[in-house]
Order: sequence, then structure tokens, then C-alpha cells
Amino acid sequence: MSRGNYAKQYLALTGEQSLLQKTALRLEQLPDAMPPIVVTSSEQRFLVAEQLRQIDVTPSTVILEPVSRNTAPATAVAAVVALRECSDALLLVLPADHAIENEDAFVRAVSSATDAATNNFLVAFGITPSEPHSGYGYIRTGPALANSVHAINIEGFVEKPSVDTARSLLEEGGYLWNSGMYMFKAARYLAELEAHEPHIVAQAYRAVEEACRDDDFLRLNEEAFGACTSISIDHAVMERTDHAVVIPSDDLGWNDIGSWSSLDDLANHDEHGNALSGDVVCESVSNSFIRANHRLVAAVGVDNLVIVETPDAVLVTSREKVQDVKKIVERLEAAHRIEASSHRRVFRPWGWYERIDHGDRFQVKRIAVNPGAQLSLQLHHHRAEHWIVVKGTAVVTNGDSETILSENQSTFIPLGIRHRLANPGRIPLELIEVQSGTYLGEDDIVRLEDTYGRA
Repeated sequence: MSRGNYAKQYLALTGEQSLLQKTALRLEQLPDAMPPIVVTSSEQRFLVAEQLRQIDVTPSTVILEPVSRNTAPATAVAAVVALRECSDALLLVLPADHAIENEDAFVRAVSSATDAATNNFLVAFGITPSEPHSGYGYIRTGPALANSVHAINIEGFVEKPSVDTARSLLEEGGYLWNSGMYMFKAARYLAELEAHEPHIVAQAYRAVEEACRDDDFLRLNEEAFGACTSISIDHAVMERTDHAVVIPSDDLGWNDIGSWSSLDDLANHDEHGNALSGDVVCESVSNSFIRANHRLVAAVGVDNLVIVETPDAVLVTSREKVQDVKKIVERLEAAHRIEASSHRRVFRPWGWYERIDHGDRFQVKRIAVNPGAQLSLQLHHHRAEHWIVVKGTAVVTNGDSETILSENQSTFIPLGIRHRLANPGRIPLELIEVQSGTYLGEDDIVRLEDTYGRA
């Protein structure tokens, strides 16, 4: 379900809202919290903006990374931006793809961390382990921080261990799972980072100073940000500073949903130990996680399986091997399979399209255009298009003419003719597009003019 162009933070895995949306809404429970700073890739900027718009959250800034450089540089540019707004800013750093069931406990943990962070400590959030998990890093705790009720000194970090090593850590005691969430003063973080990775701080300042505004986005200078070392907060700062502390918690209901077994931990189970979602029919099935997203899934006489159905792919694995799905992804990427990067439904800044059918010299798509949005003014060298409106109202530019189409009306766009589709209404515009021609790839689009800067 998580694809290169549509990662897990944009999926509604634990309810009706995506993990990103739940993370943003969780912040509204924090007193005195400013609107969030979001750091994401340029390719996902419209997806982020649309998901936040759906829940009426307006971020203070959406920072666009030209290349991925891990969490230390990403947090550095966020710190630089925060300091422009407040010289004493506290940063709460949250991955957008984590699940937290007990949000009251989250608020309490943040409140506890605030005290230590205000006193210039760099705070990690630790989770009391419930099992010898090999998918998480571990924090080795030390004595309690002086004059603090909740914070504990950090004595070291352990990379994701084997199950046997994880079991020995739990038997030894004094270890917490590293949640990947942090709190610290923006200035303090930059000072610690400068002590250990000074070039990252220099390039972070330059990347922000030489950034350009792109509508509601802050596009970092590519040369400067690209010069940063790709390194995590843990490796760059937390493992090397003398001022790292951790706030332990055993009641957050935290999960980073790194695998289907992680999601299974959050699911409701029937009397046979099964977690079933969607249109699923079972007979003599036990201890299995089965999720149907698009059609009926029937299972008979199986045990200890994970089965996940999507419109264009089905995963079947034993529960013990769910972490190895990454090996399948690697093979898909090596074979240049589109399933490695995209779903059948592809999101665009104006809405989305979904391929329904295709064959020799034809392709059928379902297209949805958001209210007030429009596609680029474009033309195709190798295909013609037929549009049939099934919902809403469309304004169609077809050569030199402009017409309005309502439900059940259609039009034809000849090959090589400039055209555009717009939704002037207040409800989504939906239509069926039938393409015909010698080549039907997405790269046969010549954009002449574009609202979203893609021309």
C-alpha cells in the first residue's frame, strides 16, 4: 500500500484520516503550540497541502527538500526557519507516519519534555518495550536527571538489534525503544549540531537564506541542501552530546507501523485471533491479518498469514516474514515495475486520476478535479481524448473555443490540439477519459501553461 509516490504517512491505516493528518491534529491539543512546520519533498508538496487542507490545518511553513538528507539536516532547516519567528523557539520533532492511540498521554509526555528542553537538554521520547522487537532502535537509560521528575539521562543508543540481542537487552533492563520523536530548543539543537557536524549548520542556513517562495512553499536552495551529509538526529547529535535525556512512556499506544504486524498490533481481533478489514470472508482461518481494499478476499484453512489486497497488487506472507516485504519492493524497483512507485490511483495537485482499463491503442481513465482547480493547458502528439462528464461541471478549452459541460455531456479532443480541463464548481468534477492513439504514456504531455509551475 505504501508506494514511492504515496508513502504510508498519506494512508488511512488506523481510521478515516491519514497518519499525517492525525499527526497534525494531535498538535492542536498542545497549549501554546504554533502552526506546524512541515518538511517534505518537492514531489509530495501538493499531496501534503491537500491533506492538511482537508482537515483545516494551515502550516506556518512547508519546506521542500530538493534531495533527501535524513532527519538531522531536515530538522536543521526547520530550526533556522523557527528561529526567524521566535528567538527562543522550542521544536517538537515528529515523524508524520507514527500512530499514537493515547493522545492524552502524548500531551502529558510533551509537557514533561518541555521542562527539560527549556533547560537546554535535548529530549528523546522513549517507549517501554513490550517485546524483544528487532525493528526498533533502543535507548540505554542512566540515572534520573537532577531536579527533574520525569527525565532520565541517556547513556547510549543501540541500533536495531537481532531478536536474540533484543531479548538480552530486555532481560538486562534499563532499555527503551527509541520512538524517533524529540524536543529541544531550536538554537540549542543548532549549537550541538555545529559542534559535531558544522558543515550541516552552515549549509542549512545557506539553504534557507537562498530559498525561494513557490506559492505556499519554501523551496530550499538545492546546491546548499544537497551539500549536507545524509545523517540522522541520533547519529549527528543525540549519540554525541552530553545533554541528551529521555522521557519514558508506557501508555502512549505508540507504533511506527513499520510492518503489517505492527498494524496488526493496533487492530481488533476476533475469537480466532484474526484481524479482518474490508470485504473478507473466512472459513477455518486463525491468527491472520487480512485487509481487502477493493474487492472480496476469501481465505480457507490458513493460519498465521498476512494478506493485503489493493486494486493492482496482492501481498501474501507469513507473519514471521512481514519485514521481508522490502525484498519484494527491491525486486520491483530493479524490474522498473510501476507498482513500486505508484498506485493505480495517481494524485496530482488538481485532484487524481485512476486507470480503469487499457489495451492496444486505447486507455480508459477515471478523473476527479477538485473544486476551483484546473489541469495545465497542454497538447499531445500521439493521442486523442474523449471526455464524458459523470458528476459536476467542466469548463473545457479545446483549441480556440471554450465550452461548459454538465453531467452526461461529452467532448472530443483531437490529437495535437491544445486543451485544458477546469472545475468552476463547488463539488468535485468527475469524468471518464478515453484515450486512443499510438502512444499513451504520461510523458506525452506538452504543458504550455500551468497553475502549479510545471510548464
